[in-house]
Amino acid sequence: MSAELINVCYIVAAALFIFGLKQLGSPATAVRGNLLSATGMLIAIVVTLFSRGILEFQWILAAAAVGALIGAVAAQKVAMTAMPEMVALFNGSGGVASLLVGWAALYNTGNTTFTYITILLSVLIGGVTFSGSIIAWGKLSEVMPSRALVFGAQRAVNALILIALVACGVLFCLDPALDSPYLYAVVALSLLFGVMVVIPIGGADMPVVISLLNSYSGLAACAAGFAIQNNILIVAGSLVGAAGIILTNIMCKAMNRSLANVLFSGFGAVKTASKVEGEVKPIAAEDAFLILEAASSVAFVPGYGMAVAQAQHVVRELGELLEGNGAEVSYAIHPVAGRMPGHMNVLLAEANVPYDQLIEMDDINPRIENIDVAVVIGANDVVNPAAREDEDSPIYGMPIINVDQARTVFVLKRSMASGFAGVDNPLFFGENTRMLFGDAKASISAVVGEFKS
Repeated sequence: MSAELINVCYIVAAALFIFGLKQLGSPATAVRGNLLSATGMLIAIVVTLFSRGILEFQWILAAAAVGALIGAVAAQKVAMTAMPEMVALFNGSGGVASLLVGWAALYNTGNTTFTYITILLSVLIGGVTFSGSIIAWGKLSEVMPSRALVFGAQRAVNALILIALVACGVLFCLDPALDSPYLYAVVALSLLFGVMVVIPIGGADMPVVISLLNSYSGLAACAAGFAIQNNILIVAGSLVGAAGIILTNIMCKAMNRSLANVLFSGFGAVKTASKVEGEVKPIAAEDAFLILEAASSVAFVPGYGMAVAQAQHVVRELGELLEGNGAEVSYAIHPVAGRMPGHMNVLLAEANVPYDQLIEMDDINPRIENIDVAVVIGANDVVNPAAREDEDSPIYGMPIINVDQARTVFVLKRSMASGFAGVDNPLFFGENTRMLFGDAKASISAVVGEFKS
């Protein structure tokens, strides 16, 4: 194919990316947006394979087959609870791919100083993204401690690594070569820096880390696109990078964090929250049914525990029964409920919960005092009053859904264990709180059974 025809196809693919990204902004059009973007990527890949620069197909086809097999198995097997870890691995895969593409660009002839700079950036950002994403995966999957891991002089060490990266990068660009020791130093330091950037970030801030690493993977791809002079890779990388930064900013506002602090590992410092003690008031499903039957307004507040229990379908069923009983039903969604942005929206959409019943935090809080029953399903940190009241808490200042202000609160949990941030929750001991212990799906099913009988 001629270069002109390839670029025309790239324009079509880029347009599909943009329209697809736009439609991802609404749950009602998200599936269509995903298909549009996937179609754009298919066009871009096929057209690239018809480029005159492709000399041998056997390795490409073999790699594509292996990748397709891994992707198909992962898509079928991965549980919704493991989706954040999967996203972290995808981000890391994008990062290491950009690193390798940038490195391979050194074999091209006619590289300019600008090209070498973009090669350096793709290697550097790709390395940081890869190792940082692996650490994020480890924290999310709890194969390593999810808490912030800090030590004295950590910022000084990070500053020294960054200075060494800049110095080695400049020396490489001044004398670029395939076997340059400065290039190997940049690879090693970028991998180390990725680890150092993510380990001081606590579990409560993982949604911010996921969106930030997603942005990094896009920026790395964009730099790789410049390195190999591929227009569609530049466009796709720019879109992912920009969208990731915007999402990161939204997440920071939702958690009352500073974007500058996120970028420079300024948050996740270890604090010791006040110890919470009090009397727990457990409730049985039969008594919960009696209170819900008399309620005129009910708000469900889903969290990661709902994903673990796969309770979204029975929650929707209970919501429908409550509506049939004359209650106004809503679902209060915190921007960072779960362990990645949009986690709860996806789960509830899977259960066919009407989109107009999904109410964001800023809209539900002004009317929470007039809600008869708030049903907290596996959420912890996003409803923790310590974020408002305890200045020593690691989550202090994070906006929460003020369920403690509802007339009655049901909290569905397996135990009194703290949430992902490792912070005790005074909500559990509130005068208007009743604890419904057990598996969330089983507990909701028992309440549904009471309604049906």
